[in-house]
Amino acid sequence: MKQKIISLFLVFVLIFSPVSADFVSDTSSNNIQAVETSECDKYPDYAKMYTGNDKHEKFNRKMFNLNSKLNKFIAKPVHIIWSSLLPECCINRIRDAYNNIDYPKRLASCIMQKDGEGVKKETVRFLTNSTIGLGGLFDPADKIFKIKPTNENMEQALCKCKIGSGSYLVMPCLNSCTPRSLCGRVLEAALDPSVYLASPITSIIKFGLLVNRTSYMQPLANMIETTFADPYDIHKKLFGIENYIRNSNYDRQELLREEKQLVEEGHPELAEELIAELGEGRVNNNPQKDNIKEGENIMTQGQFSGGAADLSDILPLATAIKPDIVITDYKSQTPVIDSMKTALFEDNTINKSIWNELSLWNRSFARRVKTGSVVVAEGREPYRFKYILQKDKNAPLMIFYPSIGEGAGNHHSLVFAKMFYDAGYSVVMQGSHFHWEFVKSMPEGFAPGIPSADSEYIRQVSLKILENLEEKYNYKPKKKIIVGTSFGAVCSLFVAEKESQNNTLSVNQYVAISPPIELKYALLQLDKNGEEFDKNSAEVKNKTALTAAKILQVYELKNEKNFHIDSLPFTDEEAKLITTFIMRQKLSDIIYTIEHGEQNKVGIYKMINNMSFQDYTEKYLGLSIDDECKHASLYALTEYLSNNNNYHIYESIDDYLLNEKQILKLKSIAGEKLTCVNCGSHLGFLYKKEFLDEFKKFIFKS
Repeated sequence: MKQKIISLFLVFVLIFSPVSADFVSDTSSNNIQAVETSECDKYPDYAKMYTGNDKHEKFNRKMFNLNSKLNKFIAKPVHIIWSSLLPECCINRIRDAYNNIDYPKRLASCIMQKDGEGVKKETVRFLTNSTIGLGGLFDPADKIFKIKPTNENMEQALCKCKIGSGSYLVMPCLNSCTPRSLCGRVLEAALDPSVYLASPITSIIKFGLLVNRTSYMQPLANMIETTFADPYDIHKKLFGIENYIRNSNYDRQELLREEKQLVEEGHPELAEELIAELGEGRVNNNPQKDNIKEGENIMTQGQFSGGAADLSDILPLATAIKPDIVITDYKSQTPVIDSMKTALFEDNTINKSIWNELSLWNRSFARRVKTGSVVVAEGREPYRFKYILQKDKNAPLMIFYPSIGEGAGNHHSLVFAKMFYDAGYSVVMQGSHFHWEFVKSMPEGFAPGIPSADSEYIRQVSLKILENLEEKYNYKPKKKIIVGTSFGAVCSLFVAEKESQNNTLSVNQYVAISPPIELKYALLQLDKNGEEFDKNSAEVKNKTALTAAKILQVYELKNEKNFHIDSLPFTDEEAKLITTFIMRQKLSDIIYTIEHGEQNKVGIYKMINNMSFQDYTEKYLGLSIDDECKHASLYALTEYLSNNNNYHIYESIDDYLLNEKQILKLKSIAGEKLTCVNCGSHLGFLYKKEFLDEFKKFIFKS
């Protein structure tokens, strides 16, 4: 289900604002202006790229905070009651019926855009769902006849008429919007038949439909507020990107499906023309086109595929390394794309329930996980962690250290938690120490990034959590194991080394999955991925939007029954865009927190958008990248790794954050305590059966 960011706090009535006088057409049929990003910026400012200059930022932030409070104290309690009264299937049926009733506005939008195919599809869908679908309660047009909705609105029609968006605004009770989107909403309201029916019964029905529709926004609202240091900024980015996708018709599945087919058949230039036709004046969307020979297939086999690029500079040779785990059916694409397949590591039973996740009756695994907090430093915010305990007060315990920038309740933590809980373990989930919540809980002036120093703080947090659970539940585990992934894996090994000298946690086993061996090398790779694009061109804007549209398509497909995917629908360039966006957001959150962004927000994003990971290291850690390597390389743990047997490391031999020389050197130090996987890049092998079978066999053997 696609979340509509523009409706996040739509709990009252539509608010109309006069169209501003500074309307500037932001799209045209044949031309796109260069993105307004300073030439000195190292990285694109996505908020500015998609929403323009935030002329009313002071007002907008106040309204955003007001809306957050209204949502927390008014809308969310109503949604919880609603979700507790109706099972999720009923809520979904009401949603589908409402979408069916919305036919007039979609039809009018298609007509104004002169979209004959859209008019035909929407009409067929409406007639099919109104009859066979019992008034729209079900969607046989999609499920049976495979007729996808066009998902049009009146703002798209106004955009097609060359009406500019105007300034970005946040209105009371109506979150992100623009004058154009407000005009579109007013036109849509005029097309709603219920507007002209005034009676108590009609009002009650309309209120129920409003509550039902907006209840879908709560998970997104909670994710934004708990995941990011500056919810306002990320909300603005997501609104801008989502709005651009819709107004450029990038959300049309036909575009994505046909583009994939054309590229697979060796005609990327035709795919580019297709994007230009369905979008609005796209420029070169495939800069690799000139390097592809006619008829050359740049896609690998699979349900979806990503383009193969020249990997000679990043793909490890791995010729002298014999893998210990061989995955035979892995459809490898490129190292960066393969690393993104970590998203396929999931357990569908985590959220399984007949009730919506807001419901009081939802007892899914995710809802049974509790939140605790401990005070690490006086005068600082308590540190929040997640946990779920077995009834047995002496059950073994797994403590999880996640990848860089992940919070305590991230998806991978839940998947690992479910795996261990089903095996009889209690579980504690800590967030990454390279996360803004961790920074807010540490002493003033703390800046994360040096594992040798950070690991001491991580140990303190883990110890306080164990003391908290023992005091609260009399919980005394008979066995403890720490599992870490990526940067969390590096820190788990540094914690292990410190524990070998001064045992405070009494941990029996440490498991590190895909730890970067040399942090210097890994950071330079991350910076390199983000420096390959022309920040001042419309190409980045268009490519980012199209890539985001593909992500939404994959997300929607994951909700379908019998979903299976072996490859991802991204080129190597698109994969780098995604990875860079995610990693830079994590770095942005850290810098925003260190600089006390709420008090010093003027110019802070200008600074952030000009700071690489290497720059961060020099500014906040007082180290050059070479100095940091001495404190962050696993070679610094040579004595511990050579003389202890209470740890195990898993690495992929094609991890783009490593190279063959590093793996061979680590193998000479760790010996059989290092297990190599033949493919999957960085964590991209987590979901494969061969790895999971070997991992479970090793972990649960005793």
